[in-house]
This record gives sequence, structure tokens and C-alpha cells, in this order.
Amino acid sequence: MNDTITAIPGVRVGHWTDRDAETGCTVVVFPEPNVATAEVRGAAPGTREYALLQPEMRVEQVQAILLTGGSAFGLAAADGVVRELEADGRGHDTLVGKVPIVPAAVLFDLFPGDPSVRPGPEEGAVAYRSASADPVEQGRVGAGTGATAAKWRGFEHIRPGGLGSATRPAGDATVGAIVAVNAIGDVFTVEGEPLTGGAHEPGPPAMVPQAFTNNTTLVVVATDAAFDRIELRRLVFRAHDAIAACIRPAHTRWDGDIVFAVSCGEVEGDCDIAAEAAFAATAAAIELAVRNAGA
Repeated sequence: MNDTITAIPGVRVGHWTDRDAETGCTVVVFPEPNVATAEVRGAAPGTREYALLQPEMRVEQVQAILLTGGSAFGLAAADGVVRELEADGRGHDTLVGKVPIVPAAVLFDLFPGDPSVRPGPEEGAVAYRSASADPVEQGRVGAGTGATAAKWRGFEHIRPGGLGSATRPAGDATVGAIVAVNAIGDVFTVEGEPLTGGAHEPGPPAMVPQAFTNNTTLVVVATDAAFDRIELRRLVFRAHDAIAACIRPAHTRWDGDIVFAVSCGEVEGDCDIAAEAAFAATAAAIELAVRNAGA
């Protein structure tokens, strides 16, 4: 049974992983047609093609989304995904050919891994070529390889973050989420069970977290329900609520938290029901990321 985001028809996921350097990237590939949007709520994001996903923008369809380590350097991995998509004949139609649209977001995993090793174009291409509809591998893999959590209380409390994925039903539709947890805060289940040892009320930081730079939780939500971009944003908002419910604190000045959402099916759905499924799937994916990473 597949209860990860690849249970959504046509959605494929691929990873590139370097466990020695503690970094990696993850590509989520989508069927077409689709509608995509996103919202940042952390104050330290690193993104590519983010502006294109806002409600008033003309291009609504994407071919893939990249989640990557390597901080700002890791955005280069999207070039490899774009190259592979072009070779496959996929992209936005223009007068001179197809231009693949690959939004991307990064997390900071340069510490404690090897800061000289970062995902680049070749690594992004490998992740794309490995994409499949198999159940998503979870834990310390892809964008979650070097992800960590619980940095709010100081270096000695750092725990593995990881990558997780889950689905939830939404009437006749299905909503899936994939999450890379690299949070500055502690992680809890949605019921409140501590997963990284922190208190429910985090209190002040043990130190000014400048050294941690970007402590980002990256989320991609996908559904086979047919929504327009405004309806789809309900799923984005509730996925962000799940981040706030499971990570304390979340959306800080030192986090680059972002949620992408993609509607890539024809199932008739209710966006409010799907939004609650997005909350539940995101919360479950956060828990699975940390449990499978061995925190």
C-alpha cells in the first residue's frame, strides 16, 4: 500500500543523497495539466520561481518542484531538473520551444555536514531521472539527508530532521504531502507528543540563532482534486497551520518555511475538506520525517 504523495496519480518523486556529506535533494514531478501555488511564512527563505506561483500571475502550471539542501548554492540543482525536463519535451510553450517551470526551495544543511558539497545541476538531474511512483523513501534521504531540528535550545540539543510523506482522504479525492524538516524549533506530533525532547512552550532561544542561518521546513502538497489557484491556497494555509502545530517555534526570523501546493487531477472536490486533509497529511509527514530520521 502506498500512503505517500506518489499515491496521487501521475506524481513521481526522486532523490539524490550524499550521506557522507549530509546533503541531498528531492524532486517532485507532476502530471499535466495542473495548477500550482505557494506561500512563504518563514523570514529566511531561499527560493526560485516563487513569484510565478502567486494568485495574480499568468503561468499556473509547473512540471516539477525541487526541495534541496545546500542553502542558496543548492538552487543550482534546479538547472539539472530543467535540462532533463527539456530533454523529455516538457515545459511551458513559447515561440521558440518549451521552457520547463521548476520552482525550488532550499534548506541550510551546511552544518554539521561538509559545507563544500552541495547539490548542483548534475545532482538535480540524477534526482529527476530516479523519480518514480513507488512509495517515497523517508528519513535521512534526499532533501532530508542533512536536515536537523531542535536548534532553538542550543547546539547540544540538535536532533535529525529528515524527510517524510503521507496522504489523507478528502471525500472522493486524496491529498498528499512531502516534508523536509530542518526546523529551528522542536518537533511534536499533532497530538502533542514530543519527538525531539522540547517543551510545549519553547521560551526564549538559548542563543541568538545567527549561526544556524536557514532552518527551514519545506512542504509540497498535491491533490487529485480539481481546484483553481484561489481554492488551492486553502490547502496551503492549513499545511502552514500544521507546521505551526507540530514545530515550536515555527515561522521564525531564522526559518524559511514554505508550502507549495499542486492540483493535478480531475476529481470533484471541496477545497475546505481538502484543506483539512492537507493539515493532517502535513502533520503526519512531519512526524514520519523525524521518526524515520532517528531523532
